[in-house]
Amino acid sequence: MNFLFVALGGAVGAMARYAISLIPLKTEFPFLTLITNVIGAILIGFIVGITSSRDGISKNMVLFWKTGVCGGFTTFSTFSLESYNLFEHNHCLLGCGYVLLSCLGCILGVMCGEKLAAIIN
Repeated sequence: MNFLFVALGGAVGAMARYAISLIPLKTEFPFLTLITNVIGAILIGFIVGITSSRDGISKNMVLFWKTGVCGGFTTFSTFSLESYNLFEHNHCLLGCGYVLLSCLGCILGVMCGEKLAAIIN
């Protein structure tokens, strides 16, 4: 049964990520992946914050949101490919900026998500 919740959440997350990828941007900098991953980091921080302080939350719902939705929505492989492509095409400054912004943005996103959960709790 756990696989079903993960699969359903993954489908929701993947469809949301695909919807964001349809936003037309004409730039070499991969803003959409950065935004997607930061939103996912905020969401997983929020989920962890909410579920760690409340009793009675279904393990299946945690799997649905944390592993399924967040896992299907965020994309480390695309981040890795886009980083590689920036460096491969001699856009070293953009590549370094992307890696730095992605790492810091996602860590700050998790922190913000947990803080938001603490405010709500």
